[in-house]
Amino acid sequence: MEAYLDPETYGPYLDLALGYTLQLLGALLIFLIGKRVAKALGNVTNKAMSKYGVDETLTKFVSSSVYFVLLVVVIMAALGQLGIETTSFMAILGAAGLAVGLALKDTLANVGAAVIILIFRPFKVGDFVEAGGATGTVESISLFTTTISPVDNRTIIVPNAAITAGNIVNFSNKPHRRVDHVVGIGYNDDLKKAKEVLYGVIRDNPRTLDEPAPLVAVSELGDSSVNFTVRAWVKSEEYWDAYFGIIEEVKLALDANGITIPYPQMDVHLDSTENEEPQA
Repeated sequence: MEAYLDPETYGPYLDLALGYTLQLLGALLIFLIGKRVAKALGNVTNKAMSKYGVDETLTKFVSSSVYFVLLVVVIMAALGQLGIETTSFMAILGAAGLAVGLALKDTLANVGAAVIILIFRPFKVGDFVEAGGATGTVESISLFTTTISPVDNRTIIVPNAAITAGNIVNFSNKPHRRVDHVVGIGYNDDLKKAKEVLYGVIRDNPRTLDEPAPLVAVSELGDSSVNFTVRAWVKSEEYWDAYFGIIEEVKLALDANGITIPYPQMDVHLDSTENEEPQA
């Protein structure tokens, strides 16, 4: 006997199964096509930002964010195709996002600070900066922290939010920096000769620049010395070599020309009258 399905008995079930099958196929197509579209848009975002020279860290972050946001939209659309009510899922996701945001507010603040740093670029990797309580060379910038290496070769990891919350001093942003020193001489020394000697030190130093012009000027008549302000411009990468070199050369030049560098002194006078015996 040939087996067959009675349309009157099994027809409604067949229609229901066919309907679910079509819904499942539709949801699967939405997911597969939507996933490819989301990935393609993420790649387009990546290429566009790279073309305009946006920092690689920010580029990866934005392109990944675009992909995952679109993927969530695709998943919601696929679930809707299956006849699943997505309103409750959206509410759950919203509540979960709020909870995660509150729990990770400091971390998200660091991410926001990283976006500011990478977009406005107050400094870049390799710059010598003072930021977030640390001073040194920037080694890396990530979404959460910035790694700074001081001159003693330590590693300081600074949260990005701490950097953007305060002042940022970039010592490498300009091609030239000014070296400032204060040099004191004795009141009995020859003022004009001392000035010529200090100018000679600046002029003969191979790291100092002729333009902008250096400066040697009397800036203060101190308690125990006549103070000169000595200023010279150097290349930014040679700043510390010039800074310490000029100090040494100033001392040697002043000694060679018989000019003293005074130091604070205190004269103590003893009053002997208090210990004298009263005369009869």
